[in-house]
Amino acid sequence: VLFRSGMSLEKDIERSNQFYMKHRRAVIHKKPTPVQVVHVDYPKRSQAVIKEAYFRTPSTTDYNGIYQGYHIDFEAKETKNKTSFPLQNIHEHQVRHMSHVSEQGGIVFLLIRFKVLDDVYLLPFKNFLPFWERCQQGGKKSISVEEIQENSYYIPYQYQPRLDYLNAVDKLILDESEDRV
Repeated sequence: VLFRSGMSLEKDIERSNQFYMKHRRAVIHKKPTPVQVVHVDYPKRSQAVIKEAYFRTPSTTDYNGIYQGYHIDFEAKETKNKTSFPLQNIHEHQVRHMSHVSEQGGIVFLLIRFKVLDDVYLLPFKNFLPFWERCQQGGKKSISVEEIQENSYYIPYQYQPRLDYLNAVDKLILDESEDRV
């Protein structure tokens, strides 16, 4: 087991994306959240301080890019929960966005990290959707760890890249191509 030093999932993904870019494996970036600045203070000419701002539009997903000619689009989430992933962490507009990208042939997934267990999983959108629909119809409001393990690809930590989630994407591409045959 590698010593993780409390790094966040976002930092691990960012380091992995830098590795992928440096080795010309993929181009994947974190999407900025659109913010409208309302009020700025200038205590000194060189030190502007934003005092008030709001989100212009709801954000879609955290990351997108291109890998082997495929559009990649994904959301990254962490939970302190040991037994399940709460669906309240995902919003309706994000599911709509992921659905639209999936309909257009993009590779869409969630990277879910269980902080206490220190496990990361790639949950393909098509496997996530039934859990979301179950919740929307008044069912369970979370996905159990067992359900995630059965419907996801486990991503082990390693030295370089930190989280080789593209290895799981390769498996996802292969599995989906076999489903079409």
